[in-house]
Amino acid sequence: MFAIIVLVLWPVITSAQNTKLKFEKINDHLYLYTTYQLFSGNPFPSNSAYLVTIDGVVLFDTPWDETQFQPLLDSIEKRHHKKVVMCIATHSHDDKTAGLEYYSGKGIATYTSKYTKEISVKNGNKLAQHTFAKDTVFNVSGYRFETFYPGEGHSPDNIVIWIGKDDFLYGGCFLKSVENNDLGYLKDANPAAWKESLKKLMKKYPKPVYTEVGHFKGSKGWKPVMHTLKLLDREKD
Repeated sequence: MFAIIVLVLWPVITSAQNTKLKFEKINDHLYLYTTYQLFSGNPFPSNSAYLVTIDGVVLFDTPWDETQFQPLLDSIEKRHHKKVVMCIATHSHDDKTAGLEYYSGKGIATYTSKYTKEISVKNGNKLAQHTFAKDTVFNVSGYRFETFYPGEGHSPDNIVIWIGKDDFLYGGCFLKSVENNDLGYLKDANPAAWKESLKKLMKKYPKPVYTEVGHFKGSKGWKPVMHTLKLLDREKD
């Protein structure tokens, strides 16, 4: 296991406009990046992550802002002297899938679950080249990471990604930031099933060191999970 994980995130690269593309460091091989879209006239953040390996970089979700598809690749190559070789999107909404076809066209291997592809085809969202039908373990340059489908929640198809070496959980939009005051976009959500899905997640990965969320700030341990449960209870009331 990686000996020391920096739990306090800090910005390492910011675009000139400061609301286009922002990077934060978790440790020497795990980074977060954030892109933005306007919501009610204000920049609204969408978080993603990436893993740096010897043979290249793996993206977990794509930028939301299409103007940042190429700048993301350029920034990663400039900072790490490596190219992006793989991208996995965690559900079908365009804040996570918008760049899939662009990256496929750049020779990057793109993946979603089979369920995500089915929903994306139905809704006209971007498609990955490859799919997986069940929870899957990937190994890139000796780095092992796995996908897990806990059940319905934010969307019918939401998956999470676990990197066991770092006890890092990338929850995407399935998990809410402690900064969120509500559950956000619920058009495709299943609040009735979400709580049980969260319990399955906690059973599967009982000790995350850091948990990243789809929007706003992530937190140590299970804070985003507990906050999502709290928001679900409030929604019920």
